Amino acid sequence: MPLLAFGEYRPDVSDYEGQATRNVQNVIPRGDGYGPFPSFTAYTAALPAACRGAFYALKSDGTVVTFAGTADRLYKLNNTDFTWTDVSKGAAAYAQLSSSAQWQFAQTGNLVFATQANALLQVFDLTASTAFDNALGSPPQAAYISVVGRFLVLSGLLSTPYRIQWSGLNNFNSATSWDGLTAGSDHQDFPDGGIVRGVAGGEAGIIFQDQAIRRMSYVPGSPIIFQIDRITQDKGLYAPYSIIRAGERIFFYAGQGFHKIEPGGVPEQIGREKVDRTFLGDIDKGNLQLFIGAADPRSTRVYWAYKSVSGAIGTYDKLLGYDFLLDRFFPVQASGEYLLGMSQTGLTLENLDSISPSIDAMTLSLDAYATAVQPEIAQFSPVHVLGFFRGANLEATIESAEQGTDENRITIRGFRPVTDATTLYGSVSFRDTPSVAASAGAEVLVNARTGRCDVRRDTRYSRFKVRIPAAVSWSFCAGVIPDLTTSGTL
Repeated sequence: MPLLAFGEYRPDVSDYEGQATRNVQNVIPRGDGYGPFPSFTAYTAALPAACRGAFYALKSDGTVVTFAGTADRLYKLNNTDFTWTDVSKGAAAYAQLSSSAQWQFAQTGNLVFATQANALLQVFDLTASTAFDNALGSPPQAAYISVVGRFLVLSGLLSTPYRIQWSGLNNFNSATSWDGLTAGSDHQDFPDGGIVRGVAGGEAGIIFQDQAIRRMSYVPGSPIIFQIDRITQDKGLYAPYSIIRAGERIFFYAGQGFHKIEPGGVPEQIGREKVDRTFLGDIDKGNLQLFIGAADPRSTRVYWAYKSVSGAIGTYDKLLGYDFLLDRFFPVQASGEYLLGMSQTGLTLENLDSISPSIDAMTLSLDAYATAVQPEIAQFSPVHVLGFFRGANLEATIESAEQGTDENRITIRGFRPVTDATTLYGSVSFRDTPSVAASAGAEVLVNARTGRCDVRRDTRYSRFKVRIPAAVSWSFCAGVIPDLTTSGTL
């Protein structure tokens, strides 16, 4: 028989005699099937408490400064020994974050801002500060922050939730930054669309409300400062931390499912009849603060972390990835507190003694410690440790679409997985009618000499499943070549 290719992950639709699969795990889509997903590798010491927001900033010399927040404090990563230093204002605790919120950060030049609705806007000067301090100019307390053009934009305002407010042009931290009078500083109230849930920054901003999405475009020399146009009707943001900016594209989750916005465009659905129904039935809707989106700057993939209905309290337990060039989703098992794209801090060779007593004991290779490192996807683990997905391959599961005929039974004698994995296990499911649940057959180890998984099963409908154990080295798995015959009509 010809190759039965492993199809696109589309759990929302039936896979009977289809081109899609309902079951893949811990793999990434490729043009020739699927590839492995690496495990988490710790990079820093643990924060004193659960991470509730994180951010990396670039100094003018290209070095990286990493910040993280807990429920009531802000921390900065020590670039030598990878411990965390308390940089909260006055080394004192802030008002507690709401249980449904996270810290948000933004950088303008040498200034890093941190915000949460229960505290005053905080600012850290990368060239001079040793701790955060209150931002100048009496900005409003806000849940969300972004940079639009040369303006700092606050939303989710504590006292006026239907408003966005922006700083003066190139005036981010002075007595006049937020006065509404000087150099473009102003605000905009929205009479409809609901509470403002965030703004995606860039040259133009995308404003997300409960039931509306608007575009804000800077108009130089105009008294209105920003032209704000509504681009959706009765479609808004479902979860405030699901917004992802990946280059010029924006991804988010609305009440109608996963969407993207191309540059200058309007929202387009990307999850309909693919993953939307399955995802909505799986996510814990009472813990949307753990529904966190992040882009992987090294690839064409974005990720959403979320807590499922069966997940542990206080952490997410699943990732849903999306490759926007291949237009394919993929699920990953990963547990953590906060997901982000970030760059690893660079080191000199003189710093290495503080990391490990010997080269053999290092958890990361010397190649990982460049002066400047391209950003990549990272997370804080359930024990408050920041790290990257660079470890050994996770255990991978890939299953074909269901095969069979309504008129004839089939006898399966085995199948040949098309992959460069040297160790794997194969199995086939079986059932006689579509109205009953499929039963899983026993796994068999691939025959190293023939490359076959030799199984025998008489059935009407079957799926071919490959499981590649954790830490096995492999790069692709394209599909299987079944060995089967028809065996009558009973």
